[in-house]
Amino acid sequence: MSDDDTTRLWLVERSYDDRDLIILIYATPDGEYELRKELAAAVMHQRRMTVTAAIDAPTENLEPVDDDDLRERYAAEATKMSDSHEPDDEV
Repeated sequence: MSDDDTTRLWLVERSYDDRDLIILIYATPDGEYELRKELAAAVMHQRRMTVTAAIDAPTENLEPVDDDDLRERYAAEATKMSDSHEPDDEV
């Protein structure tokens, strides 16, 4: 695997915390790897940032999903998202 390898990830979870952060979790279609993003809601609004159904991220930035149940849930959610949305769809 070279440093410039990228992987397609699908949005599998979106949550909010008490610090006004939006937490997005994108996962590979098999649920094996995830990428977690924490973004300030105010910054997203100011910059007019959108959340898309999928992103491409450097493979080296992905974290393995160790929990079997979570891996299955992520795989199911990624499949559902990829079946119903184009990667650039705003969700």
